[in-house]
Amino acid sequence: LTGAQDGSVRMFEWGHAQQITCFRSGGNSRVTRMRFNYQGNKFGIVDADGYISLYQTNWKCCPLTGTSPKPYLTWQCHNKTANDFVFISSSSLIATAGLSSDNRNICLWDTLVSPTNSLVHAFICHDSGATVLAYAPKHQLLLSGGRKGFTCIIDLRQKQQQQLLQSHDSPVKAIAVDPTEEYFVTGSAE
Repeated sequence: LTGAQDGSVRMFEWGHAQQITCFRSGGNSRVTRMRFNYQGNKFGIVDADGYISLYQTNWKCCPLTGTSPKPYLTWQCHNKTANDFVFISSSSLIATAGLSSDNRNICLWDTLVSPTNSLVHAFICHDSGATVLAYAPKHQLLLSGGRKGFTCIIDLRQKQQQQLLQSHDSPVKAIAVDPTEEYFVTGSAE
């Protein structure tokens, strides 16, 4: 699965010279992150306009009609930009990271309810925008990185921020959690 600066999202398969499906054509907002759910049957994209779109992966383009797959869900999760997202446990709960004018830069969404009621909780962790997310399922922790180099640890059970750490002097670009969830590692723009 590829996402591009021109906003296109294409799926390729080993052994095929051409794409097997074009989920989104060029001319859209820049794709900032793509992720598969744990089961691999769905994926999502977030873009520079603050939107998230979720798709089924088993959709194949029909060569006779030329129909393109449509997302089963699309909504604006941040009003400036969306930088990252993670599937939480089941694929119906999603956390997003981005930049919103009201500083709700980390949001938790329930995809099973209507978009107007889907915001479960919003966190004000990174005043200049959140750049990256990681999820630690055993401990129900959400880890976020921000533009000013801070890392925020959020307890999803209690829906509250646990810690805010100065990790770097530049934007946090990557967070990885070890399989035992004893440690996490951050990487910065520098």
